[in-house]
Amino acid sequence: MRNHHKVRLSLAVAVGLIGAVTTAEPKKGPIQIGAIHNLTGALGSIGAPSMAGARLAVKQLNARGGLLGRSVELLGRDGQSDPVLVAAATRELVHAPGLSAITGLNDTSMVLAAAPIAEKAHMVFLTSGATSPLVPLQFPLYYFMACFGDNTQAAAGAEYAFGTLEAKTAWLLFDDTTDYTVLLARYFRERYTELGGVIVGDDIYAGGTVDFSKQIARILALPALPDMLYISAGPDDIGRLVKQLRGAGINQPIVGGDGYDTPLLLQVAGAAADNTYFTTHAFLDPQQGTPAVQQFIADYQAEYGAPPETAFAALGYDAVMLIANAIERADSAKQKALPEALEATGDFVGITGSISFGPLTHLPEKEVTVVKVTGTSLTLAAVIQPQEVPLP
Repeated sequence: MRNHHKVRLSLAVAVGLIGAVTTAEPKKGPIQIGAIHNLTGALGSIGAPSMAGARLAVKQLNARGGLLGRSVELLGRDGQSDPVLVAAATRELVHAPGLSAITGLNDTSMVLAAAPIAEKAHMVFLTSGATSPLVPLQFPLYYFMACFGDNTQAAAGAEYAFGTLEAKTAWLLFDDTTDYTVLLARYFRERYTELGGVIVGDDIYAGGTVDFSKQIARILALPALPDMLYISAGPDDIGRLVKQLRGAGINQPIVGGDGYDTPLLLQVAGAAADNTYFTTHAFLDPQQGTPAVQQFIADYQAEYGAPPETAFAALGYDAVMLIANAIERADSAKQKALPEALEATGDFVGITGSISFGPLTHLPEKEVTVVKVTGTSLTLAAVIQPQEVPLP
């Protein structure tokens, strides 16, 4: 009897142990963050560095132990500079089980393909570099920006041109086929004329144009050349534009936005880019940069064998780190926990500056860096907090 009792007892213990094993909470997998960047196509020169910055951020997070005791995984997707493919990548990511948030994109037209899908899915989409200040108004619950708005950078460009360059007259040229270039030109016109600047004429072109002779002829037909040209252009066009303008003998200062922050400017225009100025998110220089910028440059070079090509690399990095910071403060990687945690972000120290959000305030107020091209080198011209910014 005692032996049978022992057998029954042993079986009961064994069954209990099996039950304990099978009902124990499974080990949690990695925290997943989505990243959509245009690695190829017309926006590849700024999208590829952005993805590299995002991957560097994830590597550093994992090197220091991950988040909440879990590793971090980046689900990267190439939008190929095509809104249709960007939308498809967004739909795929919002249905990925357990995804915490999505970051990425540096162009307004592209982010407009992604934001509605993320908003409908109640998924945070934190853009690294799409600068339209209108998008947070259209998608006010789940869309956030790591970058400043076009109204801010256009105001900075106008104030620098009118005040520092003493350019009292300007010719305005812009690509009328993309939201980014249209908005940037609009905001520049508003702030520049408010300061007292006179726009003596304006013209348009279509993105991808190869020959700008018609636009150049209209400038040369003016009774007198303006003090400056403000050209609102994307990264794939600006090198050709500058080179042809200089070739036609137009040597006035050329001013524009962060679409110029691409290696293509100097690769295509070369020394013709001299006396060109552009607004951007940080000056990535190992000597003149802030300590945070210098460390980022060193880390990026150690990882990829070359320094970051553009400030969009730092924005890609900052976007991932903003999500990571929100996850840590929320003590949760769940999708539903992140909007409130992001809205509580205050004075987050990024490579591209200090970032704060608030309830329904998803566009940070950041300083604007002005870069000057001298010969074939980029130099820091100014860091500006605009005195007045046009309303979105």
